[in-house]
Amino acid sequence: MTITTMRPFPRLHRLPATLPVEGAVRIKLEEGAPIFRASATVQARIEALLLKQRTSRLSVEEEDELDRYEEIDDYLSFLNRVVRNLLQSHSQPGA
Repeated sequence: MTITTMRPFPRLHRLPATLPVEGAVRIKLEEGAPIFRASATVQARIEALLLKQRTSRLSVEEEDELDRYEEIDDYLSFLNRVVRNLLQSHSQPGA
C-alpha cells in the first residue's frame, strides 16, 4: 500500500489584472492525465514581460504582474503533480 502525503494546498492571493477571464488555461491530456497549462495568450504576455525585463526595466506594475504569473505557474504545477500522483496511486496494484 502506498501512502501519499499531501503538501499544503497553495493559495493564490490575487490574479494579474491582465489575466484573461476566458481562455487563460488550456488542458492537455498526457498519458491519461489532464495537464493544466497557461494559454498561448498568457504565455505570450509572460514572454513579452521577460523580454522587456532582459532588455530594460519593468515598471512596478509589470514586476507585480510577472510575480502573479509566477504564482499561477507554481499553482498549476502543483495541481498537475497532485493529479499525476493520484492517477499513479490508483493505477498501482492493490491501490
